[in-house]
Amino acid sequence: MSIFSKSRRHSVPEECRGMEVKIESSTCTGEKTIGFFDPISRKLLYRELVCSEQDVADFYEKYGLKR
Repeated sequence: MSIFSKSRRHSVPEECRGMEVKIESSTCTGEKTIGFFDPISRKLLYRELVCSEQDVADFYEKYGLKR
């Protein structure tokens, strides 16, 4: 097993099933994050940093989702 190999596909976490995927941008720094949007708490769960469009594509691929 190599430490440089791509991570395997994960299933969507149980508490995130049925939630939409959303990208949020910081008003101060412009930093973007992607994650599962919880409409009740209005927060992103399982958030990840987005530096490029490839990061967005990787997030969808990681969880086996379609855009």
